[in-house]
Amino acid sequence: MNLSDYTLKFLEKKKIKKVFLITGGAISFMVDAFSRNKKIQYISAAHEQSAAMMADSYSRLGPNFSCTMVTSGPGATNLITGIACSYFDSIPSLHICGQVNTYEQQDGDKSTKNVRQVGFQETDIVNIAKPITKYTYKVKDVSEIRYVLEKAHYIATTGRPGPVLIDIPMDLQRIKVNPKKLKPFKPKIDKKKINYKNSILKIENLLKKSKKPVIVLGGGIKYGKSEQKLTDFLKSFKIPVVTTWSGVDLVDYNNKKYIGNIGVYGSRAANFAVQNSDLILCLGTRLDTRVTGGVPKSFARKAKKIVVDIDKYELGKKRGLKIDLKVESDIKIFFQEYKKYKKNNTNREDWLLRCNNWKIKYPIILKEFYKEKKYVNPYVFIDKLSKTLNKKDIIIADDGGHLTWTIQSFKVKFGQKLFSAFGNSPMGYALPASIGASIAKNNKRVICIDGDGSIQINLQELHTIDKLKLPIKIFILNNDGFGIIKQFQELYLGKRYEASGKGVSNPNFKKVSNAFNINYNLIKNHSDLKKLNKIISSNKPEIIEIKLRSNQKIIP
Repeated sequence: MNLSDYTLKFLEKKKIKKVFLITGGAISFMVDAFSRNKKIQYISAAHEQSAAMMADSYSRLGPNFSCTMVTSGPGATNLITGIACSYFDSIPSLHICGQVNTYEQQDGDKSTKNVRQVGFQETDIVNIAKPITKYTYKVKDVSEIRYVLEKAHYIATTGRPGPVLIDIPMDLQRIKVNPKKLKPFKPKIDKKKINYKNSILKIENLLKKSKKPVIVLGGGIKYGKSEQKLTDFLKSFKIPVVTTWSGVDLVDYNNKKYIGNIGVYGSRAANFAVQNSDLILCLGTRLDTRVTGGVPKSFARKAKKIVVDIDKYELGKKRGLKIDLKVESDIKIFFQEYKKYKKNNTNREDWLLRCNNWKIKYPIILKEFYKEKKYVNPYVFIDKLSKTLNKKDIIIADDGGHLTWTIQSFKVKFGQKLFSAFGNSPMGYALPASIGASIAKNNKRVICIDGDGSIQINLQELHTIDKLKLPIKIFILNNDGFGIIKQFQELYLGKRYEASGKGVSNPNFKKVSNAFNINYNLIKNHSDLKKLNKIISSNKPEIIEIKLRSNQKIIP
């Protein structure tokens, strides 16, 4: 078989069922291999950035991770934003780029080493992508292909997961290979042993001494496929539990232990719990600045801090945040070992009651929000939406104000998936991510929460939704501009709304919907929210424009 057929056979062996792609000259031989392999399917996206975002969300939800294929030059560089989403959120994905023929490359001859470009659309995607991938490599000889594919897959899925990229010149794609003669990749097994017993007994001792402990849950628990083990783990504790944004769907909102999500835009109750604690046990969270605030040393300032993280570099950060006990571990293994060595359950009912009282006293959704007559208050809308959806729904929000309103207001039912590309947080993520999520779940309904500015970044994927007849509900929260930036400009820039209110305009979303053959709905005030049940229960894609005040604020 040729190298392209071998590559698809490898993907098939690794149970990768879907490949998101856009064809092009330098990837044509690879794409042609699909005509000879019926066990793996490609999905044609309308933009390579979208393809990478579809692969990202598919990998978050799917039975396995996903893959993209694109051509050289602009095809490859268009992947970058989507790859960054996967890298910063620890999502495994494989990106295969076609490259110009080996004899048309800069390094093909000494005389061309320092020229900018030799072949048409030649671009050094390997060095461009290195900072945002776990592994990148340009194949130099067909004999390398098994080794490189196996190495890339291993690196993507072990340790802290993440994206990998392989660049394959088009002349190599069509050369015959003998699979039996290809060199395999044999990973070096890390024999370093962690003294779990010692660490866990230290944790138990600190918990025993603590009067006001809090457990902080982060997205690493999801990325480590440990949600069920977390449920078992939490049974040993009657203490407050809070989440980061990326961990927000790990616990049911109405769980008596759950106080809320923490951080810069977090709930007051959850932030009060952390700031008044004397011990925090952090699981699968890197404690980034959106969690700690801009002055890390003031975060949980009187609390002992225990952090369990798979990444030693995250544990070794020195930026003002003192970690008292570091446990470098895969979270799944930590949960298994904790069960072995745990001696006591931890019960602090008085402290838990105090935190729950804060949750009652400081609600996110205030009664005054319901008094809005002319427009829709986003907090009211998200609250209504969360009450309408079922326990199996997938909700994907984009960025900025509408992401913040969603995370603040959505009352998660256990079993729901609520996520965004939290670390990179680009405009334009939610729409293609909803496509990848729906495909990962066999064309299931997905709730896409977007903004009037953000949706325009990858608007072309409305055609992909129509083409595939995916029942995605696209909510466009329209405040006529970039609301979170306008709020920033109001606070720091004397209300000069340059390029946020001024200079920004929207298309007619009803006409856009008609152009892409998708049903359009308008919710212009609170009385229109009664339409939600009917819209959500339809088996077709829907666009729902939600009219907000142009000066709508994020509170707190």
